Amino acid sequence: MSDIIQLLPDAVANQIAAGEVVQRPASAVKELMENAIDAGADKIQLIVRDAGKSLIQVIDNGCGMSVTDARMCFERHATSKLRKADDLFAIRTMGFRGEAMASIAAIAHVEMKTRRHEDELGTCIVIEGTQVVSQEPVATAAGTSIAIKNLFFNTPARRNFLKSNPSEMRHIIDEFQRQSLAHPDIFFTMHSDGNELFHLPAEGLKQRIVHLFGNNYNQRLVPVEEETTIINLRGFVGKPEYAKKTRGEQYFFVNSRFIKDPYLNHAVMNAYDEILPADTFPLYVLFIEIDPAQIDVNVHPTKTEIKYQDERSIYAIVRSAVKRSLGRYNITPSLDFEQETGFSQMITPKKMEDIVPPAVSFNPQFNPFQTDKETESDKSPSTGKYNYRPSSSGMPGNWDTLYQITQKEKEEQLNLHQEEMPSDSNMVKNQAIFQLHNQFILSQIRSGFILIDQQAAHERILFERFLQQLESRQGASQQSLFPQTISLQAADFELIKDLLPDIQSLGFQIREFGRHTFVVEGIPADLSSGISEAQVLEQLLEAYKNNQSELKIDKRENLARSLARNAAIKSGTYLSPEEMSDLVDKLFACTSPNISLSGKPIIVTFTMKDLLEKFER
Repeated sequence: MSDIIQLLPDAVANQIAAGEVVQRPASAVKELMENAIDAGADKIQLIVRDAGKSLIQVIDNGCGMSVTDARMCFERHATSKLRKADDLFAIRTMGFRGEAMASIAAIAHVEMKTRRHEDELGTCIVIEGTQVVSQEPVATAAGTSIAIKNLFFNTPARRNFLKSNPSEMRHIIDEFQRQSLAHPDIFFTMHSDGNELFHLPAEGLKQRIVHLFGNNYNQRLVPVEEETTIINLRGFVGKPEYAKKTRGEQYFFVNSRFIKDPYLNHAVMNAYDEILPADTFPLYVLFIEIDPAQIDVNVHPTKTEIKYQDERSIYAIVRSAVKRSLGRYNITPSLDFEQETGFSQMITPKKMEDIVPPAVSFNPQFNPFQTDKETESDKSPSTGKYNYRPSSSGMPGNWDTLYQITQKEKEEQLNLHQEEMPSDSNMVKNQAIFQLHNQFILSQIRSGFILIDQQAAHERILFERFLQQLESRQGASQQSLFPQTISLQAADFELIKDLLPDIQSLGFQIREFGRHTFVVEGIPADLSSGISEAQVLEQLLEAYKNNQSELKIDKRENLARSLARNAAIKSGTYLSPEEMSDLVDKLFACTSPNISLSGKPIIVTFTMKDLLEKFER
């Protein structure tokens, strides 16, 4: 029998490696930006077209490469970061394996121009699917410019698995935000299809967070700073009242490398114990500086996981530092925009002359005792109040007057109560329907009675109605008297653009209005009046992202579910008899009236047999 084991061709090996390193356009963005950072650049430009499918270009002013290095960087396992195995335990650079450029070149058309600062001419090299097409001298700026075109051109199966452009664009924006947060001292810009999405000058960490996520984040941040012999911890956490339903704004960096670590995330969440609303997640951007010999970053193809030698101590330090910062925030809740970390500005007490004592107004002529003859004549001319004087018996002399006043108040309260009660003509025909604790609707049936969860019932009604509107594209809209503008993060802006046709089918009247901004001119007619258009859109977006991460459902069902849960009446809402009757009628008209959106029962039936057994009859 002949030998069957043989070495793979380089082209096939590179494509296999590319499957681990370059999973989508955002993966290529990560590798190119990390190379630019390692090159010592202080200015990095990212340009994408067609969500990275047609073009990904990164331009930096780093050290550049020589002619030989420009060619060698596309070879497998060619790196300038390692010389011996021991170097793996002292890594302070972003890249070190030498796989990224070879993997990218195996599945795309790559053009690279590079020049060292001391050279007069640079090098231009063109590679198509591991094949070097050309390499020649060229006049170019100092640094490196790499353009990746037609990603996955020779692996169509991988290209077919890519998501829609807005979805892939969100992943690219997420990666760009991670890199720019990790290095606030570098100037970053990002352009997509000719539009500038980000312009981030070199600045402090807090300013970088505000520029990335919005000016309203200025008041949401609490600084964290801790220095120990094991790690140095710094960064910001969010105030509990601004926690969201999704985990999106949570960043851990170890030696400026973004990582995903459930163990450290649990440490932060533990610090928020008992002060965070249920099922919400706080913002945090935390940096850990640690000796590279104490960690191992070579445990994952994308280098987003790290092993620690003493992870329990790190857990305890992170938890206690965050908890202490949140405690100090309760004393000094106001944080200056320019203040980077620490609590250098404390509240100073006011001067004594600035303190105004409280004033109490009273009637100096007031007397709770007076004779029977002094009821009307002894009113104070200035206040109109009665001046009471005691009688010889020690009892209030104006007892009859006091009694008349209290009886008058009782009559007024009784009349007001009668006005609030519905008249006979307004009562519903079916009297056997009640509301229990403003949460449940009790309705009599022939065999006993039923209890209906009013919130779950309304969610089911709205969900099926919104699904029908998404299918028919005929959602009723309520025009806003004053249109509202809403500014979103770049990733949320791209998500709204992706969902825009379906959102408009639900009854939203919304259009783009500049950079990262929409104008909301109308909302679905089913939503309660008086609610802010911007608020309902933000709640819809947050619920959609939360469902997207937890439930595997299609886009339209997710939208209908998210809007139904936000628009439904809540437990504790008072309902009139007419509203209860209407809710019950609409519930039984649904296709699935018994099951809530969370899979729990909406209706519980109690039969006469059950009741008789309770009373042992």
